[in-house]
Amino acid sequence: MGETEGSKGAEVSLKDQGNEFFKAGNYLKAAALYTQAIKIDPNNPTLYSNRAAAFLNLVKLTKALADAEKTISLSPIWEKGYFRKGCILEAMERYNEALEAFQVALKYNPKSTEVSKKIKRISQLAKDKQRAEEVEKMRADVDVAKHLSALKSELVQKYGNEECANDVFSFLVETMENAVKTCHENSKVDPRVNFLLDKEKTDTEKFAPAVNIDKAFESPETHSRCFSFLREYAVDSFSRAACLISPKNIISYPQVWKGQGFRKWKHGQNDGLFVQFESPLLRKLWFIPCVNEKGKTLCRDPEALDISAHEILPKIFK
Repeated sequence: MGETEGSKGAEVSLKDQGNEFFKAGNYLKAAALYTQAIKIDPNNPTLYSNRAAAFLNLVKLTKALADAEKTISLSPIWEKGYFRKGCILEAMERYNEALEAFQVALKYNPKSTEVSKKIKRISQLAKDKQRAEEVEKMRADVDVAKHLSALKSELVQKYGNEECANDVFSFLVETMENAVKTCHENSKVDPRVNFLLDKEKTDTEKFAPAVNIDKAFESPETHSRCFSFLREYAVDSFSRAACLISPKNIISYPQVWKGQGFRKWKHGQNDGLFVQFESPLLRKLWFIPCVNEKGKTLCRDPEALDISAHEILPKIFK
């Protein structure tokens, strides 16, 4: 009996020493002392709970979680084990599991304001994480074609040749998707006009498939000179179609979202990308709103505009 009492005394002394080191921020020493105490009293849930807290502060999360689970198995109705488990799962960013653990802790201690605060915090973190994952999925899943199915049919009707229409459609989709991906990666897109060059007629050593137009929107004069150059470029390069991409925020002239009446802008104050498609048979215009969500740039679905009201450049193909 005297040996048992001595062991208990040693365990208590080691636990108390561990608590002092824990309070002082020496979590490694505290964990070591709790481990010694556990060897003496291996079925004491308080010791596992304390060591779990020390491991959590040491960011040894797997060990901490194992101790929290051991605490629960030794004392299933003690809320502290579930609280420890919740804190560790929170550190692991496993918020839904953490929420479950805190809810069990609250069941066994309904008056705990600390647990209630944790539940409120974790619920928000879980929502934020879910939204961040949704945003990342939307950023990765760029599929412009699904928004332009009506245009594909219209191109076939206009060109009267499905192969030719498909070439033009693929050119437009690829140009738009590349712009969106660039915006997602760099949070900006350089203004340029992409041309669908004729594979047989175009002198590719002389004519590139894209022309930068970063100065085009500074004034009416630069705008006019740029338009004249692009029209000539389209003819000389035997281009079959063109697609202008420009961020809204660089356009000083023409500010097509400032109009009133039938030209009134209906797409909010968000920045975004203008996409103007030009071909000899068809002209189209879209605005792709760009927003910042969870610290990431996210391009929304393209919104069709009335090109007669909001064109960025006059008609390139005669």
